[in-house]
Amino acid sequence: MLMLTNVHLPKRILAACLYTGFFLLAGLAACGGNKLRANLTTEERLAYAMQLFQKKNYFDARTQFRIVTLNAPGSTIVDQAQYYLGECHYEMDELITAAAEYEKLLRLYPQSEYLDDAQYKLGMCYFRLSPKADLDQKYTWRAIEEFQRFLDDFPRSDLKDEVVEKLNATRNKLAKKEYGVADLYRRMAYYEAALVYFDEVINRFYDTKYYEPALFHKAEILVKLDRYDEAKGTLSLLFEKYRQERERAQAANAAAGAPKYEQRAQNLQKFLEGKMATNGQAQN
Repeated sequence: MLMLTNVHLPKRILAACLYTGFFLLAGLAACGGNKLRANLTTEERLAYAMQLFQKKNYFDARTQFRIVTLNAPGSTIVDQAQYYLGECHYEMDELITAAAEYEKLLRLYPQSEYLDDAQYKLGMCYFRLSPKADLDQKYTWRAIEEFQRFLDDFPRSDLKDEVVEKLNATRNKLAKKEYGVADLYRRMAYYEAALVYFDEVINRFYDTKYYEPALFHKAEILVKLDRYDEAKGTLSLLFEKYRQERERAQAANAAAGAPKYEQRAQNLQKFLEGKMATNGQAQN
């Protein structure tokens, strides 16, 4: 998408700029100084609002976009005004209000060409509202919901790669919180509680970087608790992950990086096999 200023603008902004320039020349020539002609048409007011927006005068642009949405709700260009109304609030860090304006566009103008941009920025509002991992993550969950909806509704959008990147970041943040709790319980030797949270990471955040250490430490705890069969099954999941990663790297003709916990997992497996063999002999 074409970038004008430091904000994200949709690819059709070029047409909007030409549109803006035309009306600024034709409609605003009569405006003297800071005075704005009282009888601006909807198109002229939108052009004026776009000029303010491109100059980063978001406060005044917001007012003009709002006037367009209120005075011309049936206009063919009202969706553009609605989108940029959200953009003004977004650039002013009024993220809750911006989210409401993007949602309004998605709800009222389902045929708008700005839908994918609005859905993306809706997710970004909650992404930016998301706090660090040890705090309440309600906005992080909402960001995930909106980014996933984007991927479902706009699979061919040129914003897809950005959304996938942000979605991965939000999922890793949630996984980090669950993993941190699990690891705290592990270090305090509250093993049953640790297993609950490691399972949360394993079952819900299997596509994050915390999946590998969660599997390893779960297996480690299960060995300590003499739950050898469960430990063996958990290690099998970990080694299967390593196998799949190598296959993907080979298919992409790329070098597979050395997994952080692989050597420790192999050592744990050898220890486990020894324990299971000893246990089997004792039973015989």
